[in-house]
Amino acid sequence: MGKREDRGLVISVRVETRSSCPGVAGRYGDGLRVRLKSPPVEGRANRELVEVLSHEFNIPKGNIEIISGKRSKNKLVRLRGITMEGIKGFHV
Repeated sequence: MGKREDRGLVISVRVETRSSCPGVAGRYGDGLRVRLKSPPVEGRANRELVEVLSHEFNIPKGNIEIISGKRSKNKLVRLRGITMEGIKGFHV
């Protein structure tokens, strides 16, 4: 899962908005499925996605960048400061 680049680790993420229980919900193909409380309005879901990933992987919010899919449920996210082993070792 994920692809290592010079500027960080890129993973695919599928978001589910308006969930009652936010957090990483499991794998989705080669990426992760993430549930969010926020609706997809005015960037709220994207901001919450960054917060959830920051908390789950224990990296600063500034090390997380949505590089594509800002207006889609399917996103590519760059994580800096985490290794492939850190993602693979994450049991979901």
